[in-house]
Amino acid sequence: MVRDGPSSNLSAPGDSPDLQVFTSAASTPRVRHSDRKGTSLAGGPDTSPLTGLVSQSQKSAGPKKKRRKLYFILGGIIALVVVATAIAVPVAITKRKKPSSTSFAGGDGSTITTEKGTTFAYVNKFGGTWYDDPSDPFNNNAQAQSWSPPLSQEWDYQKHPMRGVNLGGWLVPEPITVPSLFEPYVNASPPVRDEWTLSIAMAADTARGGLSQLEHHYDTFITEEDFAQIAAAGLNWVRLPLPYWAVEKYPVEPFLPKVCWQYALKAFKWARKYGLRVYLELHTIPGSQNGGQINFLYGPMGLANAQRTLDYIRIITEFISQPEYAPVIPMFGIMNEPLATTIGMDQMNSFYLEVHDMIRAITGRGKGKGPFIAVHDSFLGLAPWKDLLPGHDRLALDTHKYLLGTIDRTPLTNQIDKPCQLWAAEMNNSWTNFGVSMVGEFSLAVNDCGLWVNGLRLGTRWEGTLGGGDGVQGDCTEWTDWESWGQVTKDNFKAFAFRNFDAFG
Repeated sequence: MVRDGPSSNLSAPGDSPDLQVFTSAASTPRVRHSDRKGTSLAGGPDTSPLTGLVSQSQKSAGPKKKRRKLYFILGGIIALVVVATAIAVPVAITKRKKPSSTSFAGGDGSTITTEKGTTFAYVNKFGGTWYDDPSDPFNNNAQAQSWSPPLSQEWDYQKHPMRGVNLGGWLVPEPITVPSLFEPYVNASPPVRDEWTLSIAMAADTARGGLSQLEHHYDTFITEEDFAQIAAAGLNWVRLPLPYWAVEKYPVEPFLPKVCWQYALKAFKWARKYGLRVYLELHTIPGSQNGGQINFLYGPMGLANAQRTLDYIRIITEFISQPEYAPVIPMFGIMNEPLATTIGMDQMNSFYLEVHDMIRAITGRGKGKGPFIAVHDSFLGLAPWKDLLPGHDRLALDTHKYLLGTIDRTPLTNQIDKPCQLWAAEMNNSWTNFGVSMVGEFSLAVNDCGLWVNGLRLGTRWEGTLGGGDGVQGDCTEWTDWESWGQVTKDNFKAFAFRNFDAFG
């Protein structure tokens, strides 16, 4: 939810490869994807032997049909400012292979040996099984739980409840999710507020290891055991935010390039091993689509940055649509929380059309051919998007639901029913009027109390230290001192969580 794109402008237009801009006095400027093939996603521990996909011919798209609502339940690891996700889509079918050795598979009570040689007990009381045969690395037989089909089977999104959790802060660190990375640099110059400025501060801090601190973070923040525990908790999806510098960066950009892609490959491998599906989401965009100075489809480098974005979306699509990876990654979010009110709805719709057609030229059309394409509602709500790209092939709408930007000083008991009152009808209507609609992020926070929820050292509305408050200087202690909560408070938050689940599903 926190604005996460790099806030600085990028380099001159001459540095943007293969820029092709088409404008018309009677139409919105459109950016078309190029056929540049200079950048590719190299493999890692779970790499496909394929070098890429050849674009398939498009099939004609039929008219949009009404889709029956999927009743799915959100669940996950919940804290006041930690978000969870739920996704509802069908997935590709792959051929099921027989295990080559029972020593490469197991269930509850078995022992897992990681690639680092460490071990842990696999505890899954829901009938889940794991599978990991080095001689058969793309086997899809694992099941997160007995009720979740293995990746080798198509997901019936009318039958199987879909539960997920975000891996936020792992490959895209933010002050709200990983404050420990930012704390050493609170007094840095320039002020640290995002990964752009964090990277500058880290690079100058050779005593702590420079940018290698980020790789240490990737290596320790989320591990294989976390994926096993996600399945053990009853979840069957993960949402994985990815930065564009996983593919490449320009020389003027301070990021650590490409390294986090190796950890994305680990995520795909671990998800396959424990039967989890991945909603991969391009969380940052060149120029910033939602934070600082917007410079995507807007501003002096807006079109050049849109062209870069198309290139990165194409490269990622070509990789995840390979038959080895398609069953593991059935959902691709092409942009996180773009501010359409700044960029312009016509411009966003034009860009989405270009992305849709480019992706389907790569994957082909129809069930099982590439991932669902997820589009965020830009905090406008779901209704304005009901007519997005008529005749589209497998689009999904993603909405992020929060109360933490509002101020309600009444007791928590008065707020428990807000999710049902505010969001349930909207979700139901979107399923009827558009189709697949999901909540990619939500929080149990009912205010903005919490460390750096609004950004590094920006204060809170609740305490009256941030603009947009109600003039009252409140005290956040009762909300942040969770270790002192009594059973009544815990029960109220539990009830609030279930109201969210009801509203979203």
